[in-house]
Amino acid sequence: MSTIIALVLLGAVLGFAVARPRGLPEAVAAVPAALLCVACRLVSAREALDEVRALLPTVLFLAAVLVLAHLAEVHGVFGWAGAAVARFGQGRPKRLLTAVFAAAAVTTAVLSLDATVVLLTPVVLTVAARAGVRPRPHVYACTHLANSASLLLPVSNLTNLLAFAASGLSFAGFAALMAAPWLMVVVAEYLVFRFFFARDLHGRAEPPAAPGPAPRYALTVLAATLAGFAALQPLGVEPAWVATAGAVALAAPLARRLRVGTLVTEANPMFCAFVLGLGVVVLAVRDNGLGDWIDGLVPRHADLLGLLVVAGLAAVLANLLNNLPATLVLLPAASHSPGLLLAVLIGVNVGPNLTYAGSLATLLWRRILHARDAAPRTAEFLSLGVATVPLCLVAAVVTLWAGLRISGHAA
Repeated sequence: MSTIIALVLLGAVLGFAVARPRGLPEAVAAVPAALLCVACRLVSAREALDEVRALLPTVLFLAAVLVLAHLAEVHGVFGWAGAAVARFGQGRPKRLLTAVFAAAAVTTAVLSLDATVVLLTPVVLTVAARAGVRPRPHVYACTHLANSASLLLPVSNLTNLLAFAASGLSFAGFAALMAAPWLMVVVAEYLVFRFFFARDLHGRAEPPAAPGPAPRYALTVLAATLAGFAALQPLGVEPAWVATAGAVALAAPLARRLRVGTLVTEANPMFCAFVLGLGVVVLAVRDNGLGDWIDGLVPRHADLLGLLVVAGLAAVLANLLNNLPATLVLLPAASHSPGLLLAVLIGVNVGPNLTYAGSLATLLWRRILHARDAAPRTAEFLSLGVATVPLCLVAAVVTLWAGLRISGHAA
């Protein structure tokens, strides 16, 4: 009975997050569900508090990086990036797709997948409209790379931060192991896009004007922030503090026109509360039966077969449960091996491109396009997922396996 209650609560939270009736935030369901888990004794109050404490540094980083991305937008970083993408495209759809892939991959890696979905997608949609090219390949690239291109750095995705904390790897060590799989996935996605959207990538429009001057101060701060993640993590400095310092540096020149309330809103405290509440609900699910079942499915060794099994399992769970709870469910079972943890990330980051429900970022991307009368077609989204996800999973896992053997982490 406890297992059933826990699964029902998790299903209710995820269903609410997908539907978001009346635009209500996800926390409206997650926080009461977490309290019910404690009230029904699915988890003890102490266990729930311990889970919240464990997740808090990751959630604080999420809030800080959301503010950082917003301030980068205020400084004109995304407008400048859009103009640069348009200029490189020269009115040619194929060149524009190449530029969008590069911009989306870098934005996702440095500022996280939320920045790509929320800030870059509208820019790309506008760029495609002004260039007179069909927008579908370019806006689909934003959501696919928001998920799959988030493999590179611990700060690229909330799932990465959760796994990074348990991996025992340094920031630089994580990036070194994931660089080749990240590149392999981006290239594989690009090749499939060129074939899948071949009809949309013909024609030519007038090239746009040259972009204005680069926002050098903001770009310098972002580069320094990224360097700070790598340099300060071995010293025990939490990524949240580094992201906060970057946000403060970006906010300083804008102090006269910034409002504290706006920054608090951009930090999205309700979504942060959702993550904490979801963590408690997932803990209840794990502790009441699902954890033992998952533990039995996860291989013990990071050989090629083990990595493929873990990545495939993670991808399936991401599309059934959403990638965030899938990560929380799988981490304890894979925490004995850095290689298996990284394979989990390949599954939960690449796998969500198969269905809308795979990640909250994809759901948000879909809402953005609906609001702009550019709604994606479900059949097309699913077909593109089938064409990209299995190929990218296998390519990334094989590349990871080779990297683990070379680095000596294949255990």
